[in-house]
Amino acid sequence: MKPLALALVATLLTGTATAETIATGDLGLVIERATGSVLLVDQSDRAALARIEGLGDLSHASLVYSPDERFAYVFGRDGGLTKLDITTRQIVGRVVQSGNAIGGAISDDGRLVAVSNYEPGGVRVFDADTLDMVADIPTGGKTIGLVDAPGRRFVFTVWDTGESWIADFTQTPPQITTIPGMGKNPYDALITGNGRTYITGLFGEDGLTALDLWSETPEPIRVLPGYGRGEQEMPVYKMPHLEGWALTGHEFVLPAVGHPQVLWIDADTLTETGRTQTHGQPVFAMARPDGRQVWVNFAHPLNDTIQVIDTVTKEVIHEFKPGPAVLHMEFTPRGHEVWISVRDANRVMIYDTRTFEKLREIEVDSPSGIFFTARAHKTGL
Repeated sequence: MKPLALALVATLLTGTATAETIATGDLGLVIERATGSVLLVDQSDRAALARIEGLGDLSHASLVYSPDERFAYVFGRDGGLTKLDITTRQIVGRVVQSGNAIGGAISDDGRLVAVSNYEPGGVRVFDADTLDMVADIPTGGKTIGLVDAPGRRFVFTVWDTGESWIADFTQTPPQITTIPGMGKNPYDALITGNGRTYITGLFGEDGLTALDLWSETPEPIRVLPGYGRGEQEMPVYKMPHLEGWALTGHEFVLPAVGHPQVLWIDADTLTETGRTQTHGQPVFAMARPDGRQVWVNFAHPLNDTIQVIDTVTKEVIHEFKPGPAVLHMEFTPRGHEVWISVRDANRVMIYDTRTFEKLREIEVDSPSGIFFTARAHKTGL
């Protein structure tokens, strides 16, 4: 039945005219880091729809979506937690919950939103509907690597103490498990899409550390203990983002700390399977959804470049320069296109991932993170 006929039937049944239907599956938000605003975009039309302002300091910002893709929860650097309704294009809730925040997560049932804090540290958890605080979890230090895990759990790590914490919200008060010995100064973390493996990167020593969250008593597992920045004291121009990791087939692809390389790690054994030399120090190493390619961007002063790596050969197959200060990439859900934020050109640029042809540019004010609503259905994003 065509949309017009459906509208006529609805009008006859209710006696009132129907409102315009707004679908959210094709939408996304782009952070405008300098102006405290976000831009609502449409993937299929490759177009900007609306700007939403008043979100505070977004110089280091991220967001998550509700399961129905209607609401976005934006985490600002100033400790602000802002709830947006992308169907009405308005802020529907905002709370400044700390002095300095570093991202957040939403529970698998969509009912809780957690925020990771530098100042005063710890994690605070809020009701997703009302933004009322339901839990305050002090950790004694800066928290990083906050992710959602299956079973209404949040996992996070403490920079100062080298501990990982698991907060289980299936009960009240939440059950807290603390796991020491993760390593010196963990700086970021990731979780696999099946919710099993949690990996932290270490800044204060070489290597990474993993947890098997399917274990009844997770214990730290050292990964690449002789590799990294710590012992070699390599200069680091920008910390890589482990949340921009890649899982391709049975391998992780991770940006190296302080080295112009990406690392390949067997996802089952957590042993190294290869290294690919790159243009510079990688920031994000992101897999196309089918896993065949990994797209990599780089730290200043080489941050005008993108390299594309073939995951079968582990070789760079394409390199190009979208413009000054490439900050983030986001693939369309099936991976036929990639959107790239080029901060100093005030543009988001859209490319075909098969031909590498540039399809369109969208004017955006100092863009950074790009977040499509498909993230609502993925663990750890």
